[in-house]
Amino acid sequence: MGEVDPAFIQDPDHRPKLFIIEAEGIPLIDLSPINSPDSITDPKAIEGVVREIGSACKGWGFFQVINHGVQLDKLRNIETAARKFFALPLEEKRKIRRDEKSVLGYYDCERTKNVRDWKEVFDLTVEEPTLVPASPDPEDKEETEWRNRWPEYPPECREACEEYAQEIEKLALKLMGLVALSLGLPENRFSRYFKDQTTSITLNYYPPCPSPQLLALGVGPHKDGGALTVLAQDEVGGLEVKRKTDGEWIRVKPTPNAYVINVGDSLQVWSNDIYHSVEHRAMVNSEKKRFSIAYSLKPSHYTLIKPLEELISEENPAKYRPYNWGKFMTHRKLTNFKKLNVENIQVHHFRLSK
Repeated sequence: MGEVDPAFIQDPDHRPKLFIIEAEGIPLIDLSPINSPDSITDPKAIEGVVREIGSACKGWGFFQVINHGVQLDKLRNIETAARKFFALPLEEKRKIRRDEKSVLGYYDCERTKNVRDWKEVFDLTVEEPTLVPASPDPEDKEETEWRNRWPEYPPECREACEEYAQEIEKLALKLMGLVALSLGLPENRFSRYFKDQTTSITLNYYPPCPSPQLLALGVGPHKDGGALTVLAQDEVGGLEVKRKTDGEWIRVKPTPNAYVINVGDSLQVWSNDIYHSVEHRAMVNSEKKRFSIAYSLKPSHYTLIKPLEELISEENPAKYRPYNWGKFMTHRKLTNFKKLNVENIQVHHFRLSK
């Protein structure tokens, strides 16, 4: 990626400022109480963690976790494999380039809200094959399978990715249990939605950006459509979160061996707006390469996303009409490959008027 192509340039309202606000306020939650042997016999051991998670989901839509129980060697292995893969010549990476028919694999032309992202990605699905709708058309009942495409080099890439996925799945589902408890629901309330999950992992590589004004963004402002995202970012950092209280963009300072967690649109709807998915973006660095790994926990394609019955009442009616997750997701996928003249589908399109 050389000089900045106009396709990468952000709308003036979305261009990054030349100064950075680093967030001390994004909660850092210690999960050691739920990973200790005592937590099995002492339910009170997790009450504090549940309160912290509820407060973070309500106030920020983001938090970081430490002492999370994920084996760090699994993270190091996938990081090493990612760096080796993205260092390959472009023609080698494009051997597994994704397109509208094969939506998994390598890509270097991704768009967020119709603007090119300054990054390269390698996408894979966690449950293989993943069953999804063949098209976003509500009348089309046909299904298709998504299967991973693996590079020849590095040869350890597949094993590193699959082992990492198993580790992070345990953390993600554990967090969903804690989120359920924080909403006053049974710990397993969300489990049914992930029986045939459409969960994905994205390896992100952000090359140094030559633009001195940093008009290009690694990923433009967006919200995640799924339930929960578990992000590992390197020491370079670059993730920014739009603070709910004042709309200011806040840099999430990398914390060694921590994961960044954010609420997705599906969880926002399930909670009937008790918790919010918030806008975030990825900044590029003018001098340093940046890497991150995003695990996006997503429900089965046949899941109907709607406010949970336990969280609605006459005084607090449902704020969203139901929508099919698979159709929503496949519509989103299509916009990765083509620029549209209309806004990409968003969860607010399903909001009921007051």
